[in-house]
Amino acid sequence: MAGSGIQDEEIISGINITPMVDIILVLLIIFMVTAAVINDDSIKVELPEAATGEETKSSTLGLTIDTEGQWYLNGSATSEEALRAFIRSEKAQDAELQAVVSADRAVAHGEVVKLIDVVKQEGVVKFAINIDQPSFAPTDASPGADQEPTP
Repeated sequence: MAGSGIQDEEIISGINITPMVDIILVLLIIFMVTAAVINDDSIKVELPEAATGEETKSSTLGLTIDTEGQWYLNGSATSEEALRAFIRSEKAQDAELQAVVSADRAVAHGEVVKLIDVVKQEGVVKFAINIDQPSFAPTDASPGADQEPTP
């Protein structure tokens, strides 16, 4: 009979971690898929590089110009009129409003100037231009300074 055998009086003291590892792996996969989806929804902008950039404070006025010249306000597509209305409403609440402009390096200089002009017309006098740090260290030597002159 099943119940008439000798019973083990030993206590199981080990922890089975196999289910915990399975759950952790599933969570890892979910986070990886979610991160890929979130990353794809961002605005594609290739910022210009500059070695003299500084950190700026966070701003409620994040402006972006993509390669097609489309304006974005805090990640959402906007027009000049909508931008002006937003700035007016924010200026009423915060007199120290700062604009951070991110423009793709392929955008014409005139488009960036036009955006900055709209911002300044609405009374925002503090602004910063978003850049990427250069991937190489700038040198003080001029190009070809290490070469011997040719006769």
